[in-house]
Amino acid sequence: MTDVTDGVLHTLFRSDQGGHEQVVLCQDRASGLKAVIAIHSTALGPALGGTRFYPYASEEEAVADALNLSRGMSYKNAMAGLDHGGGKAVIIGDPERIKTEELLLAYGRFVASLGGRYVTACDVGTYVADMDVVARVCPWTTGRSPENGGAGDSSVLTAYGVFQGMRASAQHLWGDPTLRGRKVGVAGVGKVGHYLVEHLLEDGAEVVITDVRPDAVRRVTDAHPQVAVAADTDALIRTEGLDIYAPCALGGALNDDTVPVLTAKVVCGAANNQLAHPGVEKDIADRGILYAPDYVVNAGGVIQVADELHGFDFDRCRAKAAKIFDTTLTIFARAKEDGIPPAAAADRIAEQRMAEARGR
Repeated sequence: MTDVTDGVLHTLFRSDQGGHEQVVLCQDRASGLKAVIAIHSTALGPALGGTRFYPYASEEEAVADALNLSRGMSYKNAMAGLDHGGGKAVIIGDPERIKTEELLLAYGRFVASLGGRYVTACDVGTYVADMDVVARVCPWTTGRSPENGGAGDSSVLTAYGVFQGMRASAQHLWGDPTLRGRKVGVAGVGKVGHYLVEHLLEDGAEVVITDVRPDAVRRVTDAHPQVAVAADTDALIRTEGLDIYAPCALGGALNDDTVPVLTAKVVCGAANNQLAHPGVEKDIADRGILYAPDYVVNAGGVIQVADELHGFDFDRCRAKAAKIFDTTLTIFARAKEDGIPPAAAADRIAEQRMAEARGR
């Protein structure tokens, strides 16, 4: 038995991060597809979560990401009030190099083979056009284009939900839900981050951005010359006078290196799995920094794609995403009442809903 298998089996069956119902390893040699579909829970309904297409350093890293992301989706969907469990898929490889129609169709057939236990959507490295291809062979596909019966780009409402989480954070910390006059640092201005910048500027915030891709930075600064640019994330999180830090790229942004040097009073961003390991949430709280749990505030996108399954209505989805403001305040109140960090409070509320569903 290889170390990879040992690691997967330990996570699935023996670790606190386990408890997944099903993990499917998918391979189609003709197209070059290698994928992992992880279903964490179907207690609340069919598992729902996006497909990440990423050049992982190893298969073990890909499996670990699928397990972590699918578990996060269970909590996200529970806190968003959706009748869906948590699932996630990852496709291994550089989408710029290996993504083809043949590969996407092969992937779609694997998702379809699960018979509706997992509903897929877009994530890092996959787009609306990709979901249109997958949907040709898999009815359990969301995030499609409006022309193909879908809702289009879910990044729009993801950003809107994060903005609502920021407003709730401002209300809790400063007694006013506006971000006017606040300095907000956004790390990652891609699919979600650039929409978030729009909301912040409209609300009167001062914005500082960074991104590893110069073209993403230029898109924002060309449209909004008043936006400042930090050299990198390390420089951004050390920015003097920063009120809010919004990690909007990949996970693990809050770790043993970054938390001690954060200047922001609030962390609220779109990235999934921001806490690098258990215990980081306590380190954040001990520093007096307010953390808005990632899977709560970034749920606007999954709210949008879930609505596709019932006949998409943007106004209905936007109204649901707006409730992220109230949900975030509820979490802060629960955290204060129980004397625990907000991340732990959110977990307790989500776990209670899932437990009640399993008991029905």
